[in-house]
Amino acid sequence: MFSGIVAAVGRIEHIEPLADGIRLTVDTNGLDLSDVIVGDSVAHSGVCLTVVEMNGPRLKYDVSRETLNCTVGLDAVGNEVNLEKALRLVDRLGGHLVTGHVDGVGEVVKFAPVGESHELVIRAPAAIAGYIAKKGSITVNGVSLTVNRVEGRDFWINLIPHTVAMTNLKHLQAGSKVNLEIDLIARYVERMLAWRSEEAAAQG
Repeated sequence: MFSGIVAAVGRIEHIEPLADGIRLTVDTNGLDLSDVIVGDSVAHSGVCLTVVEMNGPRLKYDVSRETLNCTVGLDAVGNEVNLEKALRLVDRLGGHLVTGHVDGVGEVVKFAPVGESHELVIRAPAAIAGYIAKKGSITVNGVSLTVNRVEGRDFWINLIPHTVAMTNLKHLQAGSKVNLEIDLIARYVERMLAWRSEEAAAQG
């Protein structure tokens, strides 16, 4: 489990092909690894990966073909990745509860400065658009953000200068693809409503 608060921006240094996926080597670029061991989880632009090898500031991960097929940003040397270590029970929850399981890949419609901030407009896949609500939480490339407006599949976010400076969101432009994870609350609300309908139908 994560909070969507990025701790460092790493860079993919090497990609080794595997039988059904790849092995990534990531330079963690200052991420505190004093409490990280092999087997721990680290989020990479919203994708939860398991550490399989450590070498100083460099961590290695095995990424399955399935994960590569449903995410973006993990398949090219030089790509920057937003890094966050898994939450401990004593940590502050500065963002919102994030699982590190990407629900869909969105497309940037607009990314432009507005005063000191940036306006980010993203088009969500139809399968998850219904879970995105005004003033609700959304994870974009592993960053916990608040939705300001929703119209159909498009949603608007205001990015403060700190968020732009400290994450890989600074590189976005119209047409960029981003990893999206919807809020856990939306999942449970849908399930509860669906269950009530199923139960009523069974009894009726």
